[in-house]
Formats: sequence, structure tokens, C-alpha cells
Amino acid sequence: MSYPGYPPTGYPPFPGYPPAGQESTFPPPGQYPYPTGFPPVGGGAYPPAPSSGYPGAGGYPATAGYPTPGGYPGAPPPGGAPSYPGVPPGQGFGAPPPGGAGFSSYPQPPSQSYGGGLPQVPLPGGFPGGQMPSQYPGGQGPYPSQPAAMTQGAQGTIRPAANFDAMRDAEILRKAMKGFGTDEQAIVNIVANRSNDQRQKIKAAFKTMYGKDLIKDLKSELSGNMEELILALFMPPTYYDAWSLRNAMKGAGTQERVLIEILCTRTNQEIREIVRCYQSEFGRDLEKDIRSDTSGHFERLLVSMCQGNRDENQNVNHQLAQEDAQRLYQAGEGRLGTDESCFNMILATRSFPQLKATMEAYSRVANRDLLSSVAREFSGNVESGLKTILQCALNRPAFFAERLYYSMKGAGTDDSTLVRIVVTRSEIDLVQIKQMFKQMYQKTLSTMIVSDTSGDYRRLLLAIVGQ
Repeated sequence: MSYPGYPPTGYPPFPGYPPAGQESTFPPPGQYPYPTGFPPVGGGAYPPAPSSGYPGAGGYPATAGYPTPGGYPGAPPPGGAPSYPGVPPGQGFGAPPPGGAGFSSYPQPPSQSYGGGLPQVPLPGGFPGGQMPSQYPGGQGPYPSQPAAMTQGAQGTIRPAANFDAMRDAEILRKAMKGFGTDEQAIVNIVANRSNDQRQKIKAAFKTMYGKDLIKDLKSELSGNMEELILALFMPPTYYDAWSLRNAMKGAGTQERVLIEILCTRTNQEIREIVRCYQSEFGRDLEKDIRSDTSGHFERLLVSMCQGNRDENQNVNHQLAQEDAQRLYQAGEGRLGTDESCFNMILATRSFPQLKATMEAYSRVANRDLLSSVAREFSGNVESGLKTILQCALNRPAFFAERLYYSMKGAGTDDSTLVRIVVTRSEIDLVQIKQMFKQMYQKTLSTMIVSDTSGDYRRLLLAIVGQ
């Protein structure tokens, strides 16, 4: 099963995770004045997955990039590679590019250091053989060149406002909601131009000044997607993640792709805070809820994720990468059946930079990239979860860009996914997600939002995303 947007050739790497100073902090228990049943049932519950949702959610395009099981016809020995459009023979999956170690199909990042405020360093845009493949496996048109502005640190589109005055903002919001009708533009101007931390202060100032709950007032004035978006923006980040997980497991059915999107992409600190918040706000144990709502290898993967114990040492051990690659090969492609626990152990414990090195080593060992091996060895939710971890190791912004694309592609819009990603990444790496979106789909995120949404909801999304 091929993965549009993640072809084995040309996955630009993404250095600089997590950006220093972007770790979430969340207020102590009891500080989230959210009514429990919100958004109102019927109004904000997550819609069912669109037909082109997550792999395993039905409706993923048919295998495009990989040959049928049984391997490449006449597969060359490791080091050679099947001929690929636009790539001269002898270059490709298996062999490291001339001039040093590295994965032939992934441009290498400059030496990584973690932290913001670094000079802009363009990434090399090289592809095997110095040529771009003409198309994605999914046939989405020619490959864009690597944006020159890919910086070392990651950036959000929302920055804290200068000269911030919580009481003045609270007053403007009060005026916007008073009397007949609501001045939505005034609400948009404030909400889209304040950081989450500043919005929490506005909420507190509003209650102090008027003895009323800002969230309840907003709920009574707004409805539908606009309501869901505004309420999401006013939730502290950790609470919003915990609330999204609770919502995904409440009632009949489980939205597995929400569990994957949150638990497989967050940092250790974020996950531990989510687990604590879930307990303090909903009085429930996240791990127990996951166990009762999922099963099998997928359950084990999510339970591993919610420990928040991934190694976060940024140094890569190349010897270990080679051993892990060999282990993964022996656990999957190199035997009959699959040893799932080996995949779980390596993908749940190794740091993201370490996993990236393992993927590079794997392509030399197996003459196939690890994402395609996972697609051949697994299916359904566990396949989606494992792939998400690997995609985050390669290029986290590209993973979110792809999720945004599929939330709007085709008939109907998966508004909850659109809202969740735009809100949760708005202060972390939405700038990079927009760059990857344009590179992968030859259109900007804002043009797709314009064609898929309308009214104040569209205005607010565009104000957050920026042009």
C-alpha cells in the first residue's frame, strides 16, 4: 500500500524538534472551566472519517508506488536499486549516495542543533541522481523543490501579542457579544492574534470583570464549526489534547485516527502532562480507557505511547541503527509471518533521530524502505500508528500537512481534524507545515481552506494560518 505524500524518494528531513521553549505547560487541576459535555452533542462531535481518511479507515488509494508482494521483479542485490523514473541506474533505495553515509532518497539536514533563534540554513534539495522524480506514486504531479526557507527551529504562525492587555481584550469581547447580533470580526481579531497563554489570561480577566464565564458566553453566541474552533483556541493545549482523546473514546465507536495523531506525535513531556490532565479533569485513567477501547497489537502500541518514555537523546548511535535495521528485517521481510513485538519495541523506545538513522540503515539491508515494509507486514490501525511514528521521525510537518490535505480532499470536510491540527500546531510548527503542504500538493493550505470552508469559520482559520 503506497502512502501518498511519503514516497520512498525525496522525503525532506526536518531538523529542530522539539523547538526549545515550546514544551506545553498546563495549569493545575480544576483550572479548566469547561462544561463536561462540550462541544454540544451533535454540534461538535467528530464526524466519521471521510472516505479518503487514514489508512485502515477505508478508502485509501490503491497501492501505487510498490510492486506486488513477493518483492521487486529481479531485485538487484543491496546497493543497486530497481530503476526509478528519472533516476540513473545504480542510484536509489539501496546504495548510500557517493560522498558519505546517508539515505540516498532523503536530502540530509545540516548538522542539527535544537533550539530557536538559529540562522536560516537552507536544506540541500538533492534527489538521487540529482533529478527530481516526475511524480509522487499517487500521481499528484511534479515534485516541488525544497523550500529555501526551511529553518533549523520550527515556528508557529501565532506569536504572543506585544503590549497585551487582558482587561482591554475582555472588554472588547464583551462588547462584541452584547445586544443584538454578535460582532464576529472583533472576536476573530483578538482570538487569532493572541497566544494560548494570553487567551487564558483574557478568560480569567473576563470572569473577574463581569462575573461571567467567557466560554459560556461564546457558546451561546456561536454555533457549528466556528464554535468548535473558538472553544478549541480557548482550551489550554494539554487540556485540548486530553479532551480530544476523551471525545474520541466516548460513546459508541472509537476514533482511532485521533488517538494515533495525538499519542504517536507528541513529546514525552506533552504525553505525561496529557495523562495527568486526563486523570484530573475527567477522573479517568487514560491507559485503562485505551485498553478497553482498542485491542491486539494496536492496543499495545498505544499503551507503549502513553508511557511517555521514548528515548529523547538527540545523538544517533549508528551501530545500534544497523542492529535495529537487521532486527526489523528479521522480524518482518526476512521471515514468514511478522514478529510484531519487535517492531513495537524499536518504534516505541528509540528517539526520532535514531529511528531516522534506522530507516536509512534498513533501506540498505532490505533494499526497500521501512514504510513500505510496514505496509506489507501490517494492516489497519496498527499499520497507521507505526507509519505515523516513522513519518514523525522523517518529517513531522509533512505528516501534519498530509493529514490536513486528507481532511479537506474529496466531498465534505473533516472539520474536527482541520480544527485540531490548525489549533494544536499554530504555536509549534504551522509555518513548516504550510511549506510542506505547498511542496507536496502544489497549492497553499490557505487556498484549500478557502475552497472548503465559509463565513466566519473560514475567516478565523485564515487568520490563524496566514497567507
